[in-house]
Amino acid sequence: MSPLARWCHRHRLAVVLVWVGLLLALGAGVGAAGSAFGNSPTSQDTDSAKATALLQQASSSAAGKSGRVVWQVNGGEVTEPAAKQVMIRTLKEIAEAPGVAEVTSPYTPLGKGQISKDGQTAYASVAFDREVEDAQVDHVKEIATGPESGTLHIALNGQAFTINPAPNPVADVMGIVLAFIVLLFVFRAVWVAALPIITAIVGVGTSAVTVILLSHVITLSDTTLTLGSLIGLGVGIDYALFIVNRHRTNLMAGMSVAESAAKALNTSGRAVVFAGLTVVIALLGMLTLNVGIINGMAIGAAITVTLTVLAAITLLPALLGMIGPRVLSRKQRREMSGWARPRSAGRAGLWGRWAERVQARPKTLALVALAVLAALALPTLSLRLGASDDGNLPTTSTNRQAYDMIADGFGPGFNGPLVLAVQAPDAAGKAAERKLVTALEKVDGVASANSAPMKDGQTVGVVSVVPTTSPQSEATSDLIHHLRDDVIPQAEQGTSMKVYVGGVTASNDDFASVLMGKLPVFVLVIAALGFLLLTVAFRSLLIPAVGALLNILSIGVAFGAIVVVFQYGFGAGLLGLGAGGPIESFVPILVVGIMFGLSMDYQVFLVSRMREEWAHTGDSHRAVRVGQAETGKVIAVAATIMVCVFGSFVFGGMRVISEFGVSLAVAVAVDALLIRMIAVPALMHLCGRANWWLPRRLDKALPNVSVEGPADEPAHPLYAVREPETSGLAN
Repeated sequence: MSPLARWCHRHRLAVVLVWVGLLLALGAGVGAAGSAFGNSPTSQDTDSAKATALLQQASSSAAGKSGRVVWQVNGGEVTEPAAKQVMIRTLKEIAEAPGVAEVTSPYTPLGKGQISKDGQTAYASVAFDREVEDAQVDHVKEIATGPESGTLHIALNGQAFTINPAPNPVADVMGIVLAFIVLLFVFRAVWVAALPIITAIVGVGTSAVTVILLSHVITLSDTTLTLGSLIGLGVGIDYALFIVNRHRTNLMAGMSVAESAAKALNTSGRAVVFAGLTVVIALLGMLTLNVGIINGMAIGAAITVTLTVLAAITLLPALLGMIGPRVLSRKQRREMSGWARPRSAGRAGLWGRWAERVQARPKTLALVALAVLAALALPTLSLRLGASDDGNLPTTSTNRQAYDMIADGFGPGFNGPLVLAVQAPDAAGKAAERKLVTALEKVDGVASANSAPMKDGQTVGVVSVVPTTSPQSEATSDLIHHLRDDVIPQAEQGTSMKVYVGGVTASNDDFASVLMGKLPVFVLVIAALGFLLLTVAFRSLLIPAVGALLNILSIGVAFGAIVVVFQYGFGAGLLGLGAGGPIESFVPILVVGIMFGLSMDYQVFLVSRMREEWAHTGDSHRAVRVGQAETGKVIAVAATIMVCVFGSFVFGGMRVISEFGVSLAVAVAVDALLIRMIAVPALMHLCGRANWWLPRRLDKALPNVSVEGPADEPAHPLYAVREPETSGLAN
């Protein structure tokens, strides 16, 4: 790494210009090509996927996008001439619009059930062609909302009319401002606060335009950019901070700027590369799940992390060369001329004193830390995956307004009806379908069930089942399983009929079930991967084992946080994030990958410094204490910055991004302060020299990777103090 740092230092202006030119060139490409974000299809092996495929074969309108136009009158009924004539005219115009396959009006015999009992609310179903364009859907929206007045309120919902809240750029700015304030407050130097942020912004900006261009090649979700920004800003600032902090220490020890930058990159820079690599591997490991929406997010986030690491090891050394000794505070620059002898042990500082306290009482502190972690992770046992419905959107959203009107007029289940695809190849099958509808009407949890009459020669029928509960309700999920496991098999028995439960609500439930089944295996695979990487890095079996266990607890804390806030609903309303409901299905999978990487970051930065000291002295207790003391401050600051960045996204207006923000902010704070600063060093003190044991044969078989850099420098004079009399096993 030293040659790279020296080259970037010598050619610093060229390096900066290359990064600026790359950003401008990619930005120009985005300006010319635009974006092409979309959603990937989910698994094709589920019951709902089979229902969709069957409906696509039978009817394009039944399988295409659909939505509802909902209207409500104030002080009257929707059947009165004033409202009725306006809406009949509007619905006729919608039916004639390009891309519209069918409109079912409540003012026709087929749609007579689409008027509420009190007569104040009605809705029309709009089915689009299978290949409908976004512009055609937008045109229908304009037509539908045109008659809106003081007495006639119109809103839209359904799959075709779903409008996701736009990402809030204020979240990015807020996180950056808070990070700058934290750095400035702690280090008292403007350039220390500015450099990590500049490096992270360049890395995230470059990755953002790269991901936008990549959306033309592979399918990427529209949340990929926001997620990448969330991760990139957090890790980018932290990675640069670790290098800058080591550079400042080197300067204070009397090194030149060029020598210091090379040394910083050869030590902390190696740890940054290794940490970034673990994050990328964890993210790309999600591709093994083979879930479209997760694949896109994983690739986008991996690109972001890769570019932020490249910025940290190339752009940052160039910037350090440009500003020279100004990376130090004025007070430090004045002190440099007087740095003639080591500081006394009494000036070890807060983190030095805390490291000595952990060494003195490892048993007690380890037990307390583990107990607190277990308590914070306990809500994970009640984790329920699914998809939050429109009832959790802001009240200003047209989707939320339509949801509320439908729920008030018809019941919450009307917002997520189940669509049953019925394969009836003969007359006996059609008779069985009619019996099924009758049976469905008597099932607990079903508000209504009806089927569209089959035309001559038609072999696929559609049965609409309206639950009594909302789409996100656990009772609705139970109803889906009851229909599939009990009601439908009984109706199919002895007949030619075959029934599949589909629709958006059932699709979301199936997607959640698929991911929930893969989640435990994925967690174990990630833990095993972490064990292997740390074994290679630190030539130890015990440290990776402890790290894997604590990483799982860290992920459990992340899950516990989102369960409490978003599933139990504690605080979600105050944050403007709706009521309690299921956790978005793909969030835990991504949190596992991200938190694994972030946990590995702190473990690498902490233990690499310990490993470096162990190589110099062969004293395990000293190595643990010195490593903790020297990295404690920067890890705490880095965690604070990540909490600021992740926490700022909680207020961005997107529930799924808020779930990421809450889970990652809480988990990072707990991981850095409770795990890395208490649990890990306490357990390592208890284990003593066993921390660094590795069987000789395994040692020879593993590749030799130096994370901490050359082991040729003496121990830092600040911590060259006498070992405490207390044993490492003392309590």
